[in-house]
Amino acid sequence: MGIVGLDHVQLAMPRGGEVRARRFYRDLLGMQEVEKPAHLQSNGGCWFEGGDAHIHLGVEDEFVAARKAHPALLVDDLSMFVARLGKEGVGFTPGKPLEGYERGDIEDPFGNRIELMQRL
Repeated sequence: MGIVGLDHVQLAMPRGGEVRARRFYRDLLGMQEVEKPAHLQSNGGCWFEGGDAHIHLGVEDEFVAARKAHPALLVDDLSMFVARLGKEGVGFTPGKPLEGYERGDIEDPFGNRIELMQRL
């Protein structure tokens, strides 16, 4: 008996941010939007998945961006991914060295920190 995996990460967003969330997570990051269960749709927000990563964006009326807590997404080619995002105006801050990875941070349109990592 014990933990067998991670189902999803929830991030907060301000009310009415669904269009911006879709542009970033679906159109720029390339994640697929997953329809929320009917009984949760009235809460707003949206859900995305890409590979084994599942990110749920939920509405918070007194929204504050997550600056420290964050999801870390694995990518297959960090430099190409970052270059593509840069062309769309998404900034990238290289991370401190971590054995076995190249990594750094981006922000979603709401200021939430997202780490991008490539296994070496």
